Amino acid sequence: MVKLESLKKDNQFKLVLSGKKIHNNFFSVFAKKNSKDNKNKNVLRISFVMKKREIGNAVKRNKIRRKLKAIVIKLVKIKGAINRDYTYIVFGKSKTYKGNYTILYNEMTKTFKKIN
Repeated sequence: MVKLESLKKDNQFKLVLSGKKIHNNFFSVFAKKNSKDNKNKNVLRISFVMKKREIGNAVKRNKIRRKLKAIVIKLVKIKGAINRDYTYIVFGKSKTYKGNYTILYNEMTKTFKKIN
């Protein structure tokens, strides 16, 4: 079982934001390869970020975060879908709120394949 670990410190976010970037209509994914001391195969370092100004209220932001997190958890169970040698930040966009789950799942799968 893979554990999802969130980024906590500002310097961790800045480091990942300087890495690879992939954008689409529903979310943006930033990825940075882990250093050798951070390589733990049972932990996926990923954070979900919603912009307060862009997405209305907390209910919508939390719903988007839950949708994206559920998709990532499902993808982690598929071998090779998400590379655990990377640290990720996923920025949710307002279209994700009304987006269909299967469309979001397909977009997330394509995005993680591009990164790897």
